[in-house]
Amino acid sequence: MMHGFGFGFGPWGWVVMILFWGLLILGGVWLIRSALSGWANNPPHRPDTGQNAREILDRRYAHGEIDRNEYEIMKKDLVKDN
Repeated sequence: MMHGFGFGFGPWGWVVMILFWGLLILGGVWLIRSALSGWANNPPHRPDTGQNAREILDRRYAHGEIDRNEYEIMKKDLVKDN
């Protein structure tokens, strides 16, 4: 004979049910976020822009990403490689 809510959990039946659904939802959210962050961390391959190394170096210097000393050193390295 079943008294109360049944399922053999007694007064803890509601707590167990809430924990079960909460863990199930959290697990689903975690799986979705993991999948989406994997895509964000590995963007698709960017097509070749047609810029050579010197053009990229000039652009980085013009944008202030590197200072004059770094620019000169890298420019000399590019000349050595050719």
